[in-house]
Amino acid sequence: MDGTLVDTEPYWIDTEYAMAEKYGGTWSQEHAMNLVGNALLDSGDYIRVHMGIDRTPQQIVDELLDGVVARVEVEVPWRPGARELLTDLGAHGVPCALVTMSWQRFVAPILAELPVGSFASVVTGDRVGLGKPHPEPYLTAAAELGLHPGQCLAIEDSNTGAKSAVAAGCTVLCVPHHVPILEGERRVFADTLEGLGVADLGAMVPPWVATRWLDT
Repeated sequence: MDGTLVDTEPYWIDTEYAMAEKYGGTWSQEHAMNLVGNALLDSGDYIRVHMGIDRTPQQIVDELLDGVVARVEVEVPWRPGARELLTDLGAHGVPCALVTMSWQRFVAPILAELPVGSFASVVTGDRVGLGKPHPEPYLTAAAELGLHPGQCLAIEDSNTGAKSAVAAGCTVLCVPHHVPILEGERRVFADTLEGLGVADLGAMVPPWVATRWLDT
């Protein structure tokens, strides 16, 4: 979601800097970029250590979410081509899952701006035991779609997310935004989602990968 469907990283970063100022901690753009794609509680622990503030990871996450949700409720910053692609997938009957390490209360106001049923499965960070880069989030989503991960194309903007999807068995469309993504197996790259449609995405999954699981 973050960095692919919406560009909320600036909201998170602004809230992190505000927290550092509030509690007398220190923060940097480099630290902020190190959190992109990570599970929230892992990020909370990272902030506790590197910001140097006397707050628990849970307290940090709760305060971050308060700040970012407030911003999203005012304006959802959509990424170019994201809603158009989602609409095209829906029109062609392609089942979609949202796989994000953000928690449900942050995801809810964004989903509210999309047509009902845009996602057949919504996997949030507070639904899984292990977050990205572990494969559990994508394995969960594929299972809820009734598909083998090998039949799925994930769209990711971070190396952490790409690792999770590849480990689950998905092909990954990598659209780097705030952080670079390394080249690797089952990774294809695009500069933007703008102008992409169902046929373009279908061509990114090799036919033998997409069909080999149908009889298993």
